[in-house]
Amino acid sequence: MIEVEGLTKDYGDVRAVDRLTFTVRPGVVTGFLGPNGAGKSTTMRMMLGLDHPTGGTVRIDGRHYRQLHDPLKTVGALLDAKAVHGGRSARNHLLCLAQSNGIPRARVAEVLDTVGLASVARKRTKGFSLGMGQRLGIAAALLGDPQILMFDEPVNGLDPEGIHWIRNLMKDLAAQGRTVFVSSHLMSEMALTAEHLIVIGQGKLLADTSMTGFIRENSRSYVRMRSPDHERLREVLHGAGIDHVPAGDGVLEVEGEDAAHLGELAARHQIVLHELSSQSASLEEAFMRLTAQAVEYHAHENHRAAVPGAAPRPDAWGADWRRKGS
Repeated sequence: MIEVEGLTKDYGDVRAVDRLTFTVRPGVVTGFLGPNGAGKSTTMRMMLGLDHPTGGTVRIDGRHYRQLHDPLKTVGALLDAKAVHGGRSARNHLLCLAQSNGIPRARVAEVLDTVGLASVARKRTKGFSLGMGQRLGIAAALLGDPQILMFDEPVNGLDPEGIHWIRNLMKDLAAQGRTVFVSSHLMSEMALTAEHLIVIGQGKLLADTSMTGFIRENSRSYVRMRSPDHERLREVLHGAGIDHVPAGDGVLEVEGEDAAHLGELAARHQIVLHELSSQSASLEEAFMRLTAQAVEYHAHENHRAAVPGAAPRPDAWGADWRRKGS
């Protein structure tokens, strides 16, 4: 279990993390979300003792990270897969970590096989692709067979097979009763992997809830209805006291009603329906809605691709990025 209480980090006059309090519990994959600059990486670094907090505490199974005797046996982490000596082989990189943490040499071969790098174990890591480097970083996190695992952008550089593999690995680790904490910008992957979400913006906690609860609380759900007898359908809904909104092409959107109830209502009035479907937001849509006011940098929308010889429009290229509020 990871317990974060009042965690704060200041860099001069800038507050990167602002009194965060949350708990990451075992048995589920907990997603850690936030816009760029929200403070996710800083928070994870403080969890691992790499940055010293200005205030607050982080406890790993009841202890501060610096109090762990063999840290890799308690918590495994992937923060920066590139943090590897390029002249060492994958095997020797892991062997150094194992020896410094009292981990048997046999475990090195086991994790290399787990992540699919057994065939390149003796190759120097400077020749590894981005995806291979990610797999080696994941192997290092698994090396001590820890009960707590932290991953920052674990699918970065992985091919579709690799993404499917790491997704199932994280679910399996959580199913074993381990604590799994993962940060990612890929909403589609997070929606398939995480069961619980911690969302921050501008260093502050925005949400600490289940995946289903987060989407429900931060999205609009409605039922789409489409009929060739569009006007009569509107009259029936109006007569039943059901609010509806036209959405073009004969589609009506109805909030607060069950699709089955609406279908039965149409059937009683012998109205043909070409569409009757429940609509709910994706994780990405819910995330965008919640964090809209916490996004630090916004890209211009009214721009055109940079084409050689084409002059940029003054209104489009005044600045590529604008700090929120400037």
